[in-house]
Order: sequence, then structure tokens, then C-alpha cells
Amino acid sequence: MMKHTHVKTALLYVVLLVASGAYAQMPTLNTHNFTLQQTVEYAKKNNTQVKNALLNLQIQNQINRGITAAAYPQLSGSIANNYYPNVQVSVFPNFIAMGTYGVLTHEGVKDANGNAIQAPSDYGTIAASFGTTYNASAGLSLSQILFDGQVFVGLQARKTSLDFQSKNLEVTEEVIKANVEKVYYQLVVSKTQVKLLDANIDRLQKLQSDAKELYKNGFAEKLDVDKVSVQLANLQTQKLSVLNSINVGYIGLKTLIGMPEKDKLVLTEDLNESQIKNGIMQEANYKYDDRKEYQYALLGKKLNEYNVKRYKMSYLPGLYLNGNFSKQAQRNKYDFFNKGDWFTSSFVGVSMSVSLFDGFAKDAKVKQSKLELQQTENNIENLKRTIDSDVEQATLNYKTAIATLDFQKKNMELAETVYGQTKKKFEVGTGSNTEITAAQTDLITAQTNYINALYSAIIAKVDFQKAIGKL
Repeated sequence: MMKHTHVKTALLYVVLLVASGAYAQMPTLNTHNFTLQQTVEYAKKNNTQVKNALLNLQIQNQINRGITAAAYPQLSGSIANNYYPNVQVSVFPNFIAMGTYGVLTHEGVKDANGNAIQAPSDYGTIAASFGTTYNASAGLSLSQILFDGQVFVGLQARKTSLDFQSKNLEVTEEVIKANVEKVYYQLVVSKTQVKLLDANIDRLQKLQSDAKELYKNGFAEKLDVDKVSVQLANLQTQKLSVLNSINVGYIGLKTLIGMPEKDKLVLTEDLNESQIKNGIMQEANYKYDDRKEYQYALLGKKLNEYNVKRYKMSYLPGLYLNGNFSKQAQRNKYDFFNKGDWFTSSFVGVSMSVSLFDGFAKDAKVKQSKLELQQTENNIENLKRTIDSDVEQATLNYKTAIATLDFQKKNMELAETVYGQTKKKFEVGTGSNTEITAAQTDLITAQTNYINALYSAIIAKVDFQKAIGKL
């Protein structure tokens, strides 16, 4: 028996060692105690949409570098070494015979029979190879745009293109911030909901204990105890559901801000009704320019205007400076690194390129860009109407949410008073179990309505601030 006991002890010791070793190898969790602002800043650095918008800004910066490069001098070098196993043969009229007969006839030379030499009607052709077996060359070429309308418009549009992507980043950040604020404060409100549930559970547990005592002493029925037990079980189930929703909310918030799931997130801010109500009278102070989407649309319009200008400038001729310097050598043997002549050639010139007819392609591009500009202008006008509608609806929803919140808070306070009075009556024996059960149900309903009103008010305020461009 002692032997088995020692074996069990040894096995338990080994299990504890393995368990402690496994625990030591578990990754250490990072804990983040974040205010709302810290949560938003974390999202700006780690949210995928924000990171991609930032990359678009960096991409545009590189595109601008490419546009700038087109206006700089372009210098290129070349080295060539060609071997011709069969040098190209050219066939041309026999000018040698033609010249010889021309001299003979001009000088009146006669043949052996004393007759004047006559030129033949066909001199024939000569086939000859021109060139050498090995050719080598090395050179530098330089080109510089002196005037190109499209390139110059591209240079003018660089800053606007960069501002366009920068504003897109701001719009993306604002959308993420709005979503972060909604989820953050909803989770904060959930703490209040859990506290209310805990208080209700404590009350029902006390009520259950009192009902059991009354039942033991014959002053209550078993049914009264069962009714309280059912209510208590329902509340405990509701609490589990709320806690599960909170856990899911934390997972969603961490995903939204780009935080690893293994990290722990602790929300440090509290929320009170004065924070929600602050800013209710700002609706008269909004301007279209306060909305980042509107600023973004105006930059898009400016880019469309540059596009129209670019295609119009394509009608103008392009002026270019070109230069070349090269060395060439020709050999029948591959001895370029030995002594021998390298012949120099160079030139500097200016060229002009003019499109005389392109099948009306440029005209089509100009008209297309004008139509696209008109579309952008229409979208901007529609955006103005959308902003007006957003502000009107958000203001109405915000005011309604605040009024509902005030009403539900008063109703909850009244339900708490009714429950307190009913409980006192029950404790002194002048109230029934049915009355206190009904009062408890009314209190839970009022508390649930208050929490829902608090949720709605938070979302309404964020939507309102976003609508007036003050988020």
C-alpha cells in the first residue's frame, strides 16, 4: 500500500513539473490599458485600412518622383560588339566600266581596227561586301525635354495628387475613429449593465432567502419560492449572455484596431450622461468644408481640372534637345584592345514633334475628361445635399436619444422606488409575493430600457459629431 502511495506521489510530482514547464513556455500577454484617445491612436497605426491608405500616400509620392524624373535630363550609355560571319553584300551599277568608257570615248581612242570605241548599252553590276567582320561601338546619349505640355501639367498636379491621397488617409482614419468610439463606449456601458444585473441578482437572492424562510414558517407557498427562483435563474442566464457579448465586443474591438487577439485590452475611461449631452447645440455651426469627405471631393475635382488641361496641352508641339557622343571601330580581326583607330562621332540637335492628325483621339480625350469633370461636380452637389440630410437626421436622432435617455433614467429611478416600497410591505407582511415579483420585473425592464437608451445616445452622438465634421 505504501509502495502505491509513493508511486502516486512521484507521478503527481512529475505532472506538476511538466505543467509548470508548459506554463513557463506560454507566451506572455501584453496588457494595454487604453483611454479612448489611446485606442484611436493605436488603430491609426495598426488598422489594415489605415495602413493601406498610408501606403497609397507613399505610392503617390513615388509616382510624383517618376513625373519629376521626366523633366530631368535623360542620359544613357551603350556598348555594342558585333560579329559578322558573312558581311552583307551590296549590288550596284558598274560605275567603273561606265567611267572608263566615258574617258575613252571622250579622248577619241580607237580600237585595233581603227574604229572609235563605243560605250555598251548595259554596263552590268558589281557585287561587293562593305564592312568588316568585327564592329565595336561605345557611346553616350543625352535627351532633355524643353517643352512638353502634358509633362508640365503633370508637374503642376503633383502637390494636388499628394494632397488627394493624404485626405483619403484622413477620411479613412475618421471612419475608423467613429467605429472605435461606438464600440469602446458600448463596452464601457456594458460595465454599468453588469453592475445593475449584479445588484438585481443580489436582491433576488435575498428575496429568495426570505421567501424560503417564510415558506418554512408557513407564511408563504412553495409557488412563491419557485417564482423567485425562476426570476433569479433568468437573471443569471442574462448575465452570462451579457458577459459573452462583452467578450465578443472586445474581440471585435481588437480586430478593428489591429491588436493581436492574445493581447489583453483594458478600457480605462468611464462614461457619464454629461459627456453624452455635451455638444447638443452645435448643429447650427457646421460647414461643408468641415467634412473631410467634402475636402476629398474638392481635391478630386481639382485633379479632373488638371486632366482636362493635360489633354488640351497635348495639341501643342513638343520640343526636345538631343545629343550623342560615340566611338566606333571596325576590324577584320578581333583586336579591339590592341592598337588601331577608333573613330569619333557626335551631334547636338533640337527636334520638334507635332501631331498633324491622330484620328481625333486627342479631341475624344479632352471631351471625355470634361465629362468626367462634370460628373465630379455633380457628385459634389449631391454630397452637399447628403451632408445637409446627415446633419438634419443626426441632430434629430441625437435630441431624441437624449430625451429618451432622460425619460428612461427617471423611469428606472421610479421603478427602483416602487420596488423598495413593495419590498418593505412584503417584509412587514402587508404585501404579497406577486406584487414584489411584478415590481422586480418592472425594475429589470426599466433598467434594460435605460441601458438601451444609453447605447442609442452614444451612437447618436458619434453620428452627430461626424455629420457636422467635429469628430
